[in-house]
Amino acid sequence: MTIAFQPGMETELSTLHTPEAIRLRLRESLRPSLIRDAILGATDGCVTTFAVVAGAIGGDLPAKVVIILGCANLMADGFSMAASNFLGARTQNEELEEARAEEGRHIDGVPEGEREEVRQIFSAKGFSGAELESVVAVITADRSRWVDTMVTEELGLHNRDAKPLRAATVTFASFCVSGLFPLAAYLVPGVPGDWRFRASCAATAITFAGIGYFKGAILNRPRWKSACLTLLLGGGAAVSAYGVGFGLKSLMGLP
Repeated sequence: MTIAFQPGMETELSTLHTPEAIRLRLRESLRPSLIRDAILGATDGCVTTFAVVAGAIGGDLPAKVVIILGCANLMADGFSMAASNFLGARTQNEELEEARAEEGRHIDGVPEGEREEVRQIFSAKGFSGAELESVVAVITADRSRWVDTMVTEELGLHNRDAKPLRAATVTFASFCVSGLFPLAAYLVPGVPGDWRFRASCAATAITFAGIGYFKGAILNRPRWKSACLTLLLGGGAAVSAYGVGFGLKSLMGLP
């Protein structure tokens, strides 16, 4: 398939592939991405908070109860999600640390066996003969490089440390900021009671679409397709929550 370059694209690609630009990009790639944490936190914050609002309205609960439940959800669920992300990142680091220690023990105990593993790994990549032996010699000449290679190539682990506290902070912040939008109509004075839930629905829909659009822009994916998909998934959760609240109200015979 032939790729048609748009005007200016060749120049832009050349700029991105200078030695210094490549060096900087490779260094940046070693840093854990926070996009996943931000998108996950924002999506969950909007979904769960609006689910609380929709469930409460479906159950015909007063506005004060909606505010209390919504704010409680922001703090409790946001903290829970941040804590889970923190522990997940810690576990990832511990797994990587143990894998490095284990590979180090293998290298110390059976160096020839580990050297053969390197040989077979790079043979499968197309190296052979003197070229293959040169690659094996360079990698196994440095113990740290050797361990890194085995962790990445043999075990398939990302050989970089996660940042648990930063991941948890980003998750909590994006959760709380996103979760405020469904509650805004109830927190801002002066909004007529009949319009609060409609305003909350509109704010939530815009937030869902905005999260999807932002994700598409950051990851260079179709932006409106990503926005519509996020809106569809979030809207499904919201409708379900409203239906549960309305259904329970009817089953319990509440007025």
